[in-house]
Amino acid sequence: MKIEPVRWRGDRLELLDQRALPERSEYVVCRTAEEVALAIRDMVVRGAPAIGCAAAFGVVLGGLKPKAFEILAASRPTAVNLFWALERMKGAKEPEREAVAIFEEDLAANRAMGEHGAKLIPDGARVMTYCNAGALATSGHGTALGVLRNAFYRKKNISVIACETRPYLQGARLTAWECVQEGIPCTLVTDNMAGHLMAKGEVDVVIVGADRIAANGDTANKIGTYMLAVLARRHGLPFYVAAPSSTFDLAIADGSHIVIEERPAGEVTGYRGARWAPEGVAVRNPAFDVTPAELITAVICEKGVAREPNRDRIRALLKAIR
Repeated sequence: MKIEPVRWRGDRLELLDQRALPERSEYVVCRTAEEVALAIRDMVVRGAPAIGCAAAFGVVLGGLKPKAFEILAASRPTAVNLFWALERMKGAKEPEREAVAIFEEDLAANRAMGEHGAKLIPDGARVMTYCNAGALATSGHGTALGVLRNAFYRKKNISVIACETRPYLQGARLTAWECVQEGIPCTLVTDNMAGHLMAKGEVDVVIVGADRIAANGDTANKIGTYMLAVLARRHGLPFYVAAPSSTFDLAIADGSHIVIEERPAGEVTGYRGARWAPEGVAVRNPAFDVTPAELITAVICEKGVAREPNRDRIRALLKAIR
């Protein structure tokens, strides 16, 4: 089963519209850097690696003009892959070839981390995951869900517990959809059921993706991830983070320096035209939170695994890559 969230056609970028899933599978066509930036901002494309890939092609469509870099950089603030891709494109002698390389390297990295991570997933494991860190969030295959794909391909008798992921429902709409398409056993739960299931002994492992990992291992991911990490520690469960090297940001010492995006109030007060909150109520909608490194059992990358991540282990992992 091949999921293509990002398709380059030479003169245009086609993005699988993740706002429409799972009801409809349709593509948004972008022919300018402005259209790519809008697609990133409006969640047509989402997931840190996929955003980075889309931005690279956006630079190509923008003709490497400074304005293209500027509008793409302003599209979303938390996913470091966006800025990593833009910085890499600045030095590109052949921009289209460089953007294609970024795309292909991400796919290879996902498959490699899938192999490393699958070794950590026991046969028969009931694995809880959060948001969507699958093929839809990358150039293909996925990070956290890519690990579970590889475990499934290895004939490990795993099952996935997908938290719905309020307020944008990436777990319910996207992770569950990917699992159903692939035939991976999947049970959907609301976010506030996680602690109950852990306490009942119905979860063996928790694995998530990441949007930015600081030098010390602190990790920003979809809002609610920190809650799961605390619950996993309380119940003695391994908590894994899977992310490519482009998600690491050694320029920041720890998670306190990560900019947390605040998204529109309408994502909390209702969904797709339905409103359930009263007019006039104040709303907070931070899109991400930060999980401290001490709550993370291991970080999985394309070149290996950093257990009990800290500054030295993160540097050693990335040095192996570079």
